[in-house]
Amino acid sequence: MSRILVRGNRYEVRTGGRGTAVLLVHGFTGRGADWSAFLPALRRSHTTVVVDLLGHGRSDAPRDPACHAIERQAADLAEVLRRLGTAPAVAVGYSMGARIVLRLAMDAPGVVSGLILESPSAGIADRDERQARRAADDAQADRIEGEGIEAFVASWEASPLFAAERRLPAAVRDDIRATRLRNRSDGLAASLRGAGQGAMEPLHDRLASIACPALVVAGDLDPVGVRRARDVAGRIPSAGLVVLPKTGHAPHREDPARFRHLLIDQLTAWSTA
Repeated sequence: MSRILVRGNRYEVRTGGRGTAVLLVHGFTGRGADWSAFLPALRRSHTTVVVDLLGHGRSDAPRDPACHAIERQAADLAEVLRRLGTAPAVAVGYSMGARIVLRLAMDAPGVVSGLILESPSAGIADRDERQARRAADDAQADRIEGEGIEAFVASWEASPLFAAERRLPAAVRDDIRATRLRNRSDGLAASLRGAGQGAMEPLHDRLASIACPALVVAGDLDPVGVRRARDVAGRIPSAGLVVLPKTGHAPHREDPARFRHLLIDQLTAWSTA
């Protein structure tokens, strides 16, 4: 476990195992520990690099939204991989993390050997829709700061986006909620302002530039996520698409055994190609 200083901000980074590197990047309200269930299997043949994004977990939470921008954190993660000597790595990202590793593959292709994108988005192409989303994200950030983390997490978990998550056993839901509550209100607010879909540059027209192999994963109970995943997979030249049954926006949480097999099988296929 280490804290790596990049451009004035410290990232919490955990490494383990040996072999080809795999970078694992969580989503909004998460932290690197979200991937813990997958690490024993991965570390049998890979070096894992697990980060807490800015505003999350034990990483710094700068108040300036610009520090949280998708392109900025992608560049920071490229620097982390270089300093660790673990580039190139297969980059695995979930939701917001998938948007960051997409940008990483575009801006620093030399540090990415493959992509596994869970519930990704290439952003919002329509300018008016993007501006409306940014205004909504800014208002949500204000509520996080004004009402506190507990009220925000309760409303976040009630979102239709996480309807499938509510089908999980109570103990699993409690563990997910505890992880979310360990974040800080100011960190999540700054992350939402800087890295929300309303703030990010749309990437649709740049996806064709990604040369590494990619696998895009979505859950069939997340229709918006499936549509976005199909769009992303259709624009990356060497991408495959898997839609996992009976899962929603977070297949790695909702069906971890199936997601682990998918992850290991894909990494094995790429390593033996």
